[in-house]
Amino acid sequence: MGILIRLEVENFKSYKGSMVIGPFSPFTAVIGPNGCGKSNLMDAISFVLGEKTVSLRVKHVKELIHGAPIGKPVANRAHVTAVYKQDSGEELYFTRTVIASSNSTEYRLNKKVVTYAQYAAQLEGLNILIKAKNFLVFQGAVESIAMKTPKERTAMFEQISRSCELSEEYEQKRLAMIKAEEETAFALQRKNAFRAEKREAKQEKDEAEQFRKLQSDVEKARVELELFKLYRNDRQLTTLQEEMAGLQREAENQTEGGKAIEQELKAKKQELAKRGREFATLEKKMKDLEAELSKKRPMYIKAKEKTSHLVKRLEQTKKTLKKTEESFHKHQQEISNLEADLHKVQQTAQQYEEGVAAESQGQDLQLMESQVTDYHKLKEEVRKQTAAIRQELESILREQRVDESALLRCEQKGKDLRDRQEQLADLKVQLQERVEKLDGYISTNVETVTKLRTEFDTLDVDLKQATDRHQTLNVELEKIQNELRDARVDKHESARHQRRNELLDGMKRHFSGVHGRLIDLCQPSHKRYTVAVTKVLGKDMDAVVVDHEKTAKDCIQYLKEQHGEPITFLPLDHIRVKPVNEQLRELGGTAKLVIDVMQFDPPNIKKALLYSCGNAIVCDTMEEARRFAFGGHDRLKTVSLDGTLFNKSGTISGGATDLKAKARRWDEKQVDGLKARRDECLDELKELAKQRRREPELQNLQSQISGLETRLKYSRRDRETTVNNSLVDNAKESANIDRELVSLQPEMTTIQSRIDQRKKKIKTTEESMNKVEDKVFKNFCRQIGVTNIRQYEGKQLKQQQDRSGKRLEYANHVSKLENQLAYERKRDASGNLKKLEASIKADEAEIQRLRMEEDAQLLTIDETTAKLDACRGELNTKKHAGGDQDSELKEIKTRLTRNAKALSDLGKQISTLEGKIDQCQQERHTLLRDCKMADVRLPLERGSMDDIVDPTSSSQAATESSSQMETDDADQHEREANLVVNFSGLANRLKKGDPSEFGAMQSELSSSLVDMQAKMQRMSAPNLRAVERLDDLSGKLTESTEEFEGLRKAARRSREVFEDIKRQRFDRFNDAFQHVAQHIDEIYKKLSNTNSAQAFLGPQNAEEPYLSGIDYNCIAPGKRFGPMDNLSGGEKTVAALALLFAIHSYQPAPFFVLDEIDAALDNTNIGKVSRYICSQTKEHFQCIVISLKEDFFSTADVLVGITARPGDCPVTQVVTLDLTKYGEEQ
Repeated sequence: MGILIRLEVENFKSYKGSMVIGPFSPFTAVIGPNGCGKSNLMDAISFVLGEKTVSLRVKHVKELIHGAPIGKPVANRAHVTAVYKQDSGEELYFTRTVIASSNSTEYRLNKKVVTYAQYAAQLEGLNILIKAKNFLVFQGAVESIAMKTPKERTAMFEQISRSCELSEEYEQKRLAMIKAEEETAFALQRKNAFRAEKREAKQEKDEAEQFRKLQSDVEKARVELELFKLYRNDRQLTTLQEEMAGLQREAENQTEGGKAIEQELKAKKQELAKRGREFATLEKKMKDLEAELSKKRPMYIKAKEKTSHLVKRLEQTKKTLKKTEESFHKHQQEISNLEADLHKVQQTAQQYEEGVAAESQGQDLQLMESQVTDYHKLKEEVRKQTAAIRQELESILREQRVDESALLRCEQKGKDLRDRQEQLADLKVQLQERVEKLDGYISTNVETVTKLRTEFDTLDVDLKQATDRHQTLNVELEKIQNELRDARVDKHESARHQRRNELLDGMKRHFSGVHGRLIDLCQPSHKRYTVAVTKVLGKDMDAVVVDHEKTAKDCIQYLKEQHGEPITFLPLDHIRVKPVNEQLRELGGTAKLVIDVMQFDPPNIKKALLYSCGNAIVCDTMEEARRFAFGGHDRLKTVSLDGTLFNKSGTISGGATDLKAKARRWDEKQVDGLKARRDECLDELKELAKQRRREPELQNLQSQISGLETRLKYSRRDRETTVNNSLVDNAKESANIDRELVSLQPEMTTIQSRIDQRKKKIKTTEESMNKVEDKVFKNFCRQIGVTNIRQYEGKQLKQQQDRSGKRLEYANHVSKLENQLAYERKRDASGNLKKLEASIKADEAEIQRLRMEEDAQLLTIDETTAKLDACRGELNTKKHAGGDQDSELKEIKTRLTRNAKALSDLGKQISTLEGKIDQCQQERHTLLRDCKMADVRLPLERGSMDDIVDPTSSSQAATESSSQMETDDADQHEREANLVVNFSGLANRLKKGDPSEFGAMQSELSSSLVDMQAKMQRMSAPNLRAVERLDDLSGKLTESTEEFEGLRKAARRSREVFEDIKRQRFDRFNDAFQHVAQHIDEIYKKLSNTNSAQAFLGPQNAEEPYLSGIDYNCIAPGKRFGPMDNLSGGEKTVAALALLFAIHSYQPAPFFVLDEIDAALDNTNIGKVSRYICSQTKEHFQCIVISLKEDFFSTADVLVGITARPGDCPVTQVVTLDLTKYGEEQ
């Protein structure tokens, strides 16, 4: 059984300085008056065994240092060391240190720093559980244990058995199991509900199938009737389309010829465009090469500068390396000399020891056994008579040793200061050399920076002037480009609509009454109205004005033939125009009718202009336009001069980005002057670009200046730091060392004076002791033949003292040399040498790399220059190549015009036939539209019913112009032509019937359809979605069944996991509980010293005892069974102690610390408890008790007495007494 043998305490709470408490025996009692520090001993044991700060009666860990509670800590640290002796005899040192600076603690195991986890693991290996606190009982804990409730006892057992570690996981698994079971039950209910709904859905399905059959018959009859109508229409349409096909084939031949001419024209234009792109590509390539050169040249200059800097730095580093090598060799020589001196002194000390060993053989004076006995008795008598003198002498000797140690420290300190002074002198020389080097480097850099700054300023002025001029030209060029771009937008748009313009010219030639586009027939009266008029006219600006609706239709047909884009037509005889509201001319302000600010020719197009403008009002400002639009009784359509339009509906549309550009179409600008100015700007920009290419050179200068200034800044800062800090600090430290050396000498003189005076006092005291000794040993000295007993002892002692002095002299000399040698070895002189060598090697490699990089960059610059010259030559060659191709392009355009005329003549012949086809298609459209409205699903080979126009759109179509309606109808017929009806289901008698019998056949089919519809109406409407509902419920039933099975398996797994964690928790708890329950009765009988006493524990919940309480009942000697509250204070204490010792026996710690457990015990019970502890400490565990009762602590093996010296912060003193040396009576 291992035991705690002692505590080593330093500045912990009331224990000031270093103090050893112990040794502790198997049964140790700690005694002392109240307030002397007994509980602080308990805190020291708790502290070193890992207890938290809260349990140590302080708020902060640094308050554990002696004097800290009153604000006068004696030190920055405090520590407690527990020395534990194992069965094998090995001692373990557990140390915990308080660190005031960080308000934390440090753990050491066998004097090595370890983590808390390692520390706690070592304690747990000895069965000392920090969390369970199975090794100590605090003051008052016995009474609290006796009065614990059943639930509190359960918590205590959970802590002891460590089953509480599983409580959180146990609760999580339990909740997961309950949740899984609830989800399983819900899934079962959901499954049963789906099964019942499925039965109902099956009945509804049968009813729906009967209704669907009749519904299908009605649908077939309706489809048959409509198919019959469409069949007759398709036969007529087929005949007309065959005639049309012949004319279209002839038109296609003409079209193919026109396409060939267009391809030839397109190829010629592409050839011209390709040559332009080649010029642009070469120019771009030249620009890229120039930019690349501008980038590469500064990089080459920068690399060259960097190489030069590294070369200078390498030369300086080599000089430093040479000096460092000399210093290193000198340092190695000093170490060699010290090693030789150390070896010589050690050899001399060894020779001395060998000589002493040879001299000591055979020189000891031998006494007879009786004389030795007499000697010891007389020596004891002398000790008794000289006790007071010896105590005084020991006090003087202690003071003498203290002063001798202080004198030795002063001498060592003086030596250390002188060594440091020599080091500072060497350092000062090095710093002064560094300042000289920095001065030269700074001077060189200042001259270089001044030169570069002058170059930079000159180049910067030139570049700024070029940049300012470049920005001015860019602004002007951007303005010109915007104006040209606007003009080109119209030109591009004219190019994009060139085909439309050609078609418009063709329509004017072929059809009379075509006036032209609205924008070409009118003009705003003033330029300021152009934006507003453009906004109001909108898309009608490009609408074509014609006299009659028929002319519009002929034009639309012409567009189809020519495959032109759609155009809006305004037929003057068809459009409906409201008369001008004369009251609007009297609104006042700047408001005017848009029609009043327009000029138009011929006069008869006014109707078309009124159709597009209506009664729209134009105002100067947006606020005025908004007021007239929404501020009157009726809402008006108004527009401001900036193009903001206010509609009657309340919507407001601002001027679009391209509105102003579109408005410029009213007054096209000449762009020749703009192009000339643009060319001038571009030429000047090219010249400026050459100057601006020097900007990388400016950046390179700036980079060099910045780099030099940065190095100059750091060099000046380094010099300033060296002069103002390092040298000043060196001087200050040297002055401080001088002052300390001066102040050290008086202190050494004072100490030496005290030592000399004390030597005299020691001599006087020794003479007094010698007189008493001579008197007592007078007869004994006569017997052995010596003058006095000191003569006999002196032979031995003098030799020992001489030898000890000699050994101390050698030891001091060796220690001095070893310290000096360790200091010299600690100075890492080789580290700087290696760093410098590595720096030189790295710089040499970097210089080589940079020079290779310079060569590569120079080669790249030469190659780029050669490429640029080649591009310039190629561009000049291409500009002089090529011929005039304008005549070829003009001839191709003439042939294209003749082809278009031939196509126009052929189109007139097709137009007449198309009218008949349109009528037939309209009839077909009507039939299809009626089928769609009646939701008749026709059998189709191609297309779908969605291709038919929604009949609800007819109301919207009524508001459109007739020309637009014609275009929409054509689109609709084209879509419906792709819709092919399958007539295979139509009866043969209907297909082959005579047209005169059409009415009778249709009446027969209609009558049959009406009869079936009447029969269907008489049936009650079933649930037609029954089949879908049945399928849906079948799927849901399957899903719910699978979900139920999955949840049931998951619930089973959750229960298995919960049962496993429940079993683990029960096993842990039950092991501890059963052990304690089996031993508590035996322990209680021993504590009560009678077999009539009984104690037993019982769980309130046998299956899961940790969820309920634990009952603890005792039958005290001479009493009947009753609750714990009926027991006296002493009986409760004995019962609580029985529970404590029983719990301790479960996982017994090697020692048990008890703080005043006997407070409520009388003398009889104290004797019983002390006898039980004595018996247990012999075999089972070590017990350390704090007690104030003599009957208790008198039975201990060792007494540790605690007392305190009063003061602001009491200081505890400790006395240890081994009682085993005395008999029971003593």
